[in-house]
Amino acid sequence: MALQEKPIDFSLKNKEPGLARDSPGQASKMSNPRPDAGSSKDLQGIGSGNGSGRDSGIGTISAGENRYVLAERGGRNGRNLQDFGINTRQTMAHVKDHKTGTSGAPVKLMTNLFGLTLPTQWKLYQYRVDFSPEFASRKLKTALLYSHGETLGRARAFHGEILFLSRNIGKLNHLESTTRKGETVKITITLTNQLPADSPVCIQFFGILFKKVFKSLNMYQVGRNYYNPADPVIIPQHRLMLWPGFVLSIMKLESQLALCADVSHKVLRNETVLDSMKALYSKVPKERFTDICEKELLGLVVLTRYNNKTYRVDDIDWSTKPTDSFPRKDGSEITYTDYYSQQYSINISDLQQPMLVSTLKAKKSDNPDAPRAVHLIPELCYLTGLSSRALSDFRLMKDLSMETQLDPERRQQRLQRLADSIQRTPEASAELEKWGLRMDKQIPVTGRIAPPERIFMRDNVCTPGSPADWARDTRNEKVICVAPLQNWLMLFSYRNADVAENLLQCLMKVASGMGFHMDMPRIVQVEDNPVSFLRTLQKNVTPDLQLVFCVIPTNQKDSYDSIKKFLSLDQPVPSQCVQNRTLGRQQMMMSVANKIAMQMICKLGGELWAVEIPLKALMVVGIDINKDAVNKSMSVVGFVASTNARLTRWHSRCIIQKTTSDFADCLKMCMKGAIQNWQRCNNDLPNRIVVYRDGVGDGQLKMVVDYEIPQLLSSFRETKTSYCPRLSVIVVRKKCISRFYTQTGRGIQNPVLGTIVDSEATRPEWYDFYLISQNARQGTVNPTYYNVLLDENGLKPDHMQRLTYKLCHLYYNWPGVIRVPAPCQYAHKLTFLVGQSIHREPSPELSHKLFYL
Repeated sequence: MALQEKPIDFSLKNKEPGLARDSPGQASKMSNPRPDAGSSKDLQGIGSGNGSGRDSGIGTISAGENRYVLAERGGRNGRNLQDFGINTRQTMAHVKDHKTGTSGAPVKLMTNLFGLTLPTQWKLYQYRVDFSPEFASRKLKTALLYSHGETLGRARAFHGEILFLSRNIGKLNHLESTTRKGETVKITITLTNQLPADSPVCIQFFGILFKKVFKSLNMYQVGRNYYNPADPVIIPQHRLMLWPGFVLSIMKLESQLALCADVSHKVLRNETVLDSMKALYSKVPKERFTDICEKELLGLVVLTRYNNKTYRVDDIDWSTKPTDSFPRKDGSEITYTDYYSQQYSINISDLQQPMLVSTLKAKKSDNPDAPRAVHLIPELCYLTGLSSRALSDFRLMKDLSMETQLDPERRQQRLQRLADSIQRTPEASAELEKWGLRMDKQIPVTGRIAPPERIFMRDNVCTPGSPADWARDTRNEKVICVAPLQNWLMLFSYRNADVAENLLQCLMKVASGMGFHMDMPRIVQVEDNPVSFLRTLQKNVTPDLQLVFCVIPTNQKDSYDSIKKFLSLDQPVPSQCVQNRTLGRQQMMMSVANKIAMQMICKLGGELWAVEIPLKALMVVGIDINKDAVNKSMSVVGFVASTNARLTRWHSRCIIQKTTSDFADCLKMCMKGAIQNWQRCNNDLPNRIVVYRDGVGDGQLKMVVDYEIPQLLSSFRETKTSYCPRLSVIVVRKKCISRFYTQTGRGIQNPVLGTIVDSEATRPEWYDFYLISQNARQGTVNPTYYNVLLDENGLKPDHMQRLTYKLCHLYYNWPGVIRVPAPCQYAHKLTFLVGQSIHREPSPELSHKLFYL
């Protein structure tokens, strides 16, 4: 967008000056406005900033019986460091010695895991460094300490107080150094720990070491990942730029350390925040501009290309301009315009623009007077990611996927080039060699292919031609059961009458073939606006209605939200909404009608298909947590539990809790309700309960073990004194960076659907496995990672894996295998509806139906 010739006057009188807040009503200390404020760019050693505007700090972490010190925020490995202390496998006797299955056809697989080897008996030596007299400058401390290179050796890493070496220099060393001013400083180096290569701190240390390796390859860290700005991919028709890069993690596998590396892309818009603000200024009422602007920008992540760092926009300071001054560390003052001109040779053109505020994360080592936030120039901040409008642009997403969704062949080529670059670049290879670390070839693993599942319909058992899709069978076979639809309401606008009537005829046809009896609805035509739909519903919806069907004329979210709120809270009736544009292609109408009919059957409490479930008296639970889209301080907990032996009927509960974490506080109440509902449906209590917990992030396993599982166990005692069912809890993680490929005569391809990996690429202290339960038509398939934290059922690994795979066949919104077990996906859909549209707990009257599909 071309800049306007006349600058916009952003200083509107009806807006009070913005504050970057540490606490309500207090302005942040802005002693240094630089985007790299507080970082130590010139610090030798490790932990000198992670490229995200928030540099690494020093802190204490627990690992076993000892306490070690290392950078708290060192990327992915820093975030999941707490998970290293969780050894759940040793508590399960049936898998303590052997956790691999045996059934299924074996298959050889390639991975994106590179072996890391060290000399035998290698250790990392941790020392405490004290200076006398004491002083604060880390840069000076590093220079004085490193002047004793003969004593320390080449492999050294220092961060303020802690020194890491690859060799033992003795328990105590007394050294002296002289500053440029001639002052003598005494340095005392004391050995505090000797760490084996597989210790949590060493694994994190190796992650930081590879950060230096990537830096030597001229790659920049943005967030957790590393990118190469020198080799961008330009998509000019959409004003987008892609930085190619990698995401990495150091893992302790069954028998060795490994580097897990995967391809990543950073999407950058060739649009600055100032461009976006000016475009918004021309579209909205001037008196509402500041409020709308804050709503659009707050929470977004921006990138400053002069230092390739990312920041979250936390506030807009409307009272500060680029011509304002700020104090430097030496006490002098300088304007923002002069600072950027001197520091980066950048001239700021719009002198009336407000300033963005990004809050810095506090560190234990911070000085109390350290800046809490930074000011950023909108003109120099580029938007990252994609807007909601871009995500709905089919052509844009198609063009983007051509570059980002790499097939296994191209992905493997990228990884091989990365490994070759590390070996060929002298600085990179030298960084590893001086610590005795060697990067080996990719690790091969052996997987197994689970046999395909049979799909049970009402009259027949189907073996789909494709295990990933049985949509054709759903058109030709009758569903298991569904109540006749006799009393329902259909709403559409006057101009959509022809399309709606055509859809109704198609619905009647496909419903007949599925064994779904459908009477004609009561039809009401309304004006073409959201208010008319809501008013009509208020007049016509009665408690005896089975279903409300709405053909929405536009894709406006407000219209959809108002309908769902009313029919989920005020008058709880299952509802089906479809956009007019979905019905625009006549040749696709029968296919669309088939999918809509399936959703209607589910919302009436019907059952579409089933798979064989050998376990008796089994209740399966899915749990997921999402943030509320309106109130970010609120979390939406979705709890979905089966109510019959075939696992085809579900009971749901949604709780909104006030929390800033992803912890579930309401599991005891939800589980008690699910058990009581099972008892009403089956005249008995379930003997086995299997819980799939989705939405668990890095470093949160301990929370699930120590906080959530006890809630579930206590709910049994409160249900009935002597009630003690066998409980299994499995954490489901969709976002794992491990990848698997097969080498065939046609090259490197995705593994077959149903491939299981439970050895070599897994962790020794966990009962875990990977499962490929989705069919990737484009790009590389992403396996789902399962970690069994508790298994009182004592299921053999084969049985646990097969049960999980079976549940991936039971999601009624898609006639095929999905990426996660059905109850997890149901819980996700429930929390998404509540968090995005309803923002309140749905009526209990809908709890026994899949109303959220």
